[in-house]
Amino acid sequence: QVQLVESGGGLVQAGGSLRLSCAASGRTFSRYAMGWFRQAPGKEREFVAAISWSGHRTYYANSVKGRFTISRDNAKNTGSLQMNSPNPEDTAVYYCAADYSDYVAARTYEYASWGQGTQVTVSS
Repeated sequence: QVQLVESGGGLVQAGGSLRLSCAASGRTFSRYAMGWFRQAPGKEREFVAAISWSGHRTYYANSVKGRFTISRDNAKNTGSLQMNSPNPEDTAVYYCAADYSDYVAARTYEYASWGQGTQVTVSS
């Protein structure tokens, strides 16, 4: 499995921007689809965005579509989630996930590798 480490979380004002990063190691990252999920206190982990191993296909949750952008750089074994115009409802722990496939998946059980998460807090 690939090992994942998220970074870039923190406190951001509503309407601002924040960029999360996911560093991968251990395997050929370019053969892994990648996703971002989030979990707010007392809620289940939910899908945010996903990207194919080539980067040519992306998929977003309706709640973030048009505001967040997922991307990846296979040469650097990294993935990113650009968060623009966040609102307080986006406050959560954000997790990077990867799976050895080219399927752009939106369910947690479809990903075998997970990072430890990074906290994002959006103030109003």
